[in-house]
Amino acid sequence: MIHRTMRRRSCLALLALAALPALPALAADAPALLLAQVYRPGLALQDYWVSEKYDGVRGFWDGRTLRTRGGETVQAPAWFTAGWPEVPIDGELWAGRARFSHAQSTARQQQADDAAWRQMRFMVFDLPAHGGTFDQRLPALAALVEHLGQPWVQAVPQRRVASDAALQALLARTVRAGGEGLMLHRGASLYRAGRSDDLIKLKTHEDTEARVVAHLPGKGRHAGRMGALLVEMPTGQRFRLGAGFSDADRERPPPVGSWVTYRFRGTHDGGLPRFASFVRVREDMPAQ
Repeated sequence: MIHRTMRRRSCLALLALAALPALPALAADAPALLLAQVYRPGLALQDYWVSEKYDGVRGFWDGRTLRTRGGETVQAPAWFTAGWPEVPIDGELWAGRARFSHAQSTARQQQADDAAWRQMRFMVFDLPAHGGTFDQRLPALAALVEHLGQPWVQAVPQRRVASDAALQALLARTVRAGGEGLMLHRGASLYRAGRSDDLIKLKTHEDTEARVVAHLPGKGRHAGRMGALLVEMPTGQRFRLGAGFSDADRERPPPVGSWVTYRFRGTHDGGLPRFASFVRVREDMPAQ
């Protein structure tokens, strides 16, 4: 947790942040976000802050508009973003543990449902335009959230973990309580778009996204409906995703061009996932 004295000393940092120019509106373009690598043993844990990984919709406030990871505008009620500063804020639109469906459906509505948004929080975890290291951004972030004074805007709690055993124990407690996993953020890192060891995700399973290329016909009891999806990874590699679907999913499969999340257990030598299984459609990422 960030000590109260750090937050008091960060007032000047907040004022300096407010003086930064806002990033231009991103229209339909996806914002340049810091993305996470997958955890591996051997990291220098003393260099990292650790927080819960929130299972929601990535939210990027560009100083004027709230957007998803894919660049789509989030139609939040005016009160939700009232008084937010003209500087970028990175966070997660979250409805609570095990409530991803509520967060996703609320964030993608074209007409804001006020009652649904009353159940949402914006969990703030970074300030992309600050310019300092994550160690320096943390007190500025805490000061910004405190200055806003809005209960639905919260700074993500951060802590230090001394060893891999302690990290795994924290992961187990978090998952037992209904959490998705943990995030590790290198304290000395600047905010840089793309994937690197500056940000690490740790879960009890691996998952990622792929784009739907085609619906492959089913056989046997799945004859006459979708048997598998042909999906394409960001690397350009394609594979059949046939496990994890309900009967309803097979009757109404994810549209071609949409993005889906799948779980897997390691990869083959060529990089394709092993034992891949469908989890859900990522409606916060625009179809292509």
